Amino acid sequence: MSAVVTTSEELAEACARMAQHPFVTVDTEFHRETTFWPILCLVQLASDEEAIAIDALAPGIDLSPVFALMANRDVVKVFHAARQDVEIFWKLAGIVPAPMFDTQVAAMVCGYGEQVAYSELARSLAHAHVDKSSRFTDWQRRPLAQAQIDYAIGDVTHLREVYRALAAKLAATGRREWLEDEMKVLTSAETYEQHPERAWERFQGRARKPRDLAVLMELCAWREAEAQSRDVPRARVLKDDALMEIAFAAPRTMTELGALRAAPRGLERSRAGEEVLAAIARGLARDPKLLPKIERERRGGGGAAIVELLKVLLRQASEESGVAARMIATTDDLEAIARSDRAAVPALQGWRRKLFGARALELKHGRLALTVEHGKVVMLEWQEAEEAPEAQQAVETQEV
Repeated sequence: MSAVVTTSEELAEACARMAQHPFVTVDTEFHRETTFWPILCLVQLASDEEAIAIDALAPGIDLSPVFALMANRDVVKVFHAARQDVEIFWKLAGIVPAPMFDTQVAAMVCGYGEQVAYSELARSLAHAHVDKSSRFTDWQRRPLAQAQIDYAIGDVTHLREVYRALAAKLAATGRREWLEDEMKVLTSAETYEQHPERAWERFQGRARKPRDLAVLMELCAWREAEAQSRDVPRARVLKDDALMEIAFAAPRTMTELGALRAAPRGLERSRAGEEVLAAIARGLARDPKLLPKIERERRGGGGAAIVELLKVLLRQASEESGVAARMIATTDDLEAIARSDRAAVPALQGWRRKLFGARALELKHGRLALTVEHGKVVMLEWQEAEEAPEAQQAVETQEV
């Protein structure tokens, strides 16, 4: 059965029933267009016996039973693309649901590509059609339309079969440990903590000089703290393009601030303008020696050629294993491997090292060759390569 739960009593009873099952599927609907923090509107839960949509905006409703269920270690919480849902539970109750299973991450491990959509998995694994017509409706408006309720509950009912199918594939391929390794970030409280002093990391790589980086760090921290305290989107405080222009221009006076093209009109006459100049002053006063290291662009050279070869190897490893390339290694990983055999990157650790990292080092040092056979990139150990030089071809691009 399925229902919309609007009272604390109904909710407590429903969560008690669901706590008797080995897993529940979970989704949320929220509103965030005008706020920094998401406004929770619905929580959808499904066990094997029922599916419910909890009206989080119902007057007087106590969501404590939901939070207790999320913290229940005896029940696996199944999400698809869990990060934003988990962020809500963390903000409201300081809880990261555990144990947790993310079907989007599991699908990547099982070879369904990068960031596969829920509708695709539902069609492929549950043979179900997901109607997305209500996806962008206003979830704050009451009463909810029946189409909205059907859409919301459908997201957790089909997820049950998707979960079972992916769990079976992970068991059959022996990759459950791979998934658990990937879930460490999603299940860490640090992932959901909002630290204004780290807000500059969203623009990592944009600053090319220590002074620019120092001012950018202070401005980003100010904007983040302001957005959080006022509960408004970052752009309501200062848009990204204005933030970057102000940081790199580093105006010292209100007149200089007001003369910047990207600065909002009237900023130089406001309290915010004074705080912007104060943040700039703090940035200029920072000790350059204590700033994070600025990564310089590498132009040409052997390193770039190694990275291109590693990209080909990565693609080959992805196709061979059925694991999404982005999950195995990022471009930053490849660049780090090209610079150092002991780079502290995930691609050189755990299952990734077995699948790709060890081969990457072999290729880098000439103990592994890439060749093309029947239109596919294949690997040759160095001894094979020496015995069959006529079979080798130079691989110059990723396309074959």
